[in-house]
Amino acid sequence: MTPAMRQVLVTAAVATVCTLTVVLAMQGMQRPPIIIGAPAATTTSGSTLNLGIITSGDATVSKRPDVAFISVGVDSQSATASAAQRDLAAQAGKLIAKAKSLGIADKDINTSGYSIGPNYTPDGTINGYRASEDLSLKWHNVDTTGSALDALVQAGGATRIGVSFGLNDPKTAESEARALAIADARSRAAAMATAAGVTLGSVLRVSDFTSGIRTPAGDFTAPASAGAPTQVPVGQLDITVTVEVDFAIA
Repeated sequence: MTPAMRQVLVTAAVATVCTLTVVLAMQGMQRPPIIIGAPAATTTSGSTLNLGIITSGDATVSKRPDVAFISVGVDSQSATASAAQRDLAAQAGKLIAKAKSLGIADKDINTSGYSIGPNYTPDGTINGYRASEDLSLKWHNVDTTGSALDALVQAGGATRIGVSFGLNDPKTAESEARALAIADARSRAAAMATAAGVTLGSVLRVSDFTSGIRTPAGDFTAPASAGAPTQVPVGQLDITVTVEVDFAIA
């Protein structure tokens, strides 16, 4: 074999090896990675990898509200801002005095809004000034909420009024619902473990996704004069808790 022919064969062999190397590398990149985990397998960083069952649970507890949150407001309109403010102060003073006479403590009377501003006509000119004040009241006898609303409107002069119900101690009800939600998650996880043929282990993590208690609310239009007493059914308050629980596989 001549030296020239030997050189050609060596070059072709090298090219073939390089081509096969590239093809094998590309195939290796396209294959999905294979991850093998084992319970409590120690990693180089000292942490452990735990295989487990992740599930959620929820529960709802119904309680009768024991506090009413009453919102009341008064308005005033006059030719000048100072006149509107003076008139509003007189109306608010009358309303606050009535609230106190009903037995509402000072700590349960809060200002939730106060404003004074110009009042505009349709063509954009100012024809006076409007002032308003809003109060938030806590009423602890929910069964007499209707009569309290009547008194605040008819004797207190409130021109806007609304009410919602809640609990003085919502955390107790939330704790009760949370315990039931975790039990629900455990029941679901146990069923999943049985179906998968494994044994359920201890709890690894618990997350609470509860967004808070939603209180039913109602708005009432102030009646022009005294009539039939206002009826405000109290009903039940639903406290719902949602959790996510991770369980180990024993």
